[in-house]
Amino acid sequence: MTLLDNDHFLTELGKMFQRSRMGGAGSVSITMKRYDGHTKPRARTESTSSGSHNLSGGGGSSGEPKCLLRVKHGSKKISTVINPKDVNKFQLAYANLLKLNMDNLKKRERKAEKESKPKSSRSSNKAQ
Repeated sequence: MTLLDNDHFLTELGKMFQRSRMGGAGSVSITMKRYDGHTKPRARTESTSSGSHNLSGGGGSSGEPKCLLRVKHGSKKISTVINPKDVNKFQLAYANLLKLNMDNLKKRERKAEKESKPKSSRSSNKAQ
């Protein structure tokens, strides 16, 4: 898996969406999770096994937790780590990219709304 900076990640993600649309090589899978900077699991200590959990999320690590974003399309995998100070800027760019590339979704069926409208119009006719 390739770890990229945020801007390069967004350009690669756009390219993956284009390849998915043109080549039909499957879907693009996106995963977002909390990231505390550790790549390997930590050994359990007696304080954590006795039920005393550290809810601050840092687990003894300095600084605020980050966000890890992973994308998989076919056999290609990319990822990026988003720092807390860059979240707003990244989220705006990410949302715009998703809006541009989510045009092939199925339309929602409005059958239930059509059935409920005549019922409400009948009750309004009785009141008059």
